[in-house]
Amino acid sequence: MPTYAYRCRECTETFELNRPMSESGAPAVCPEGHADTVKLLTTVALTGATAKAGSTVPSGGGCCGGACGCGG
Repeated sequence: MPTYAYRCRECTETFELNRPMSESGAPAVCPEGHADTVKLLTTVALTGATAKAGSTVPSGGGCCGGACGCGG
């Protein structure tokens, strides 16, 4: 279930709620009981497999990856 971050406009506290995506736009009450809250825009970091020590990570395509001819 996704976690959404909110900020209370009355007490300025930031809090998180786990709720289904279907309820992402529903009003949220802060832990202090205030109803004047706003949902914050959050980002998600996606990570892939990490390279082993001493190995090289292939680069190709994209600017400065060698394919654009910029010499990067």
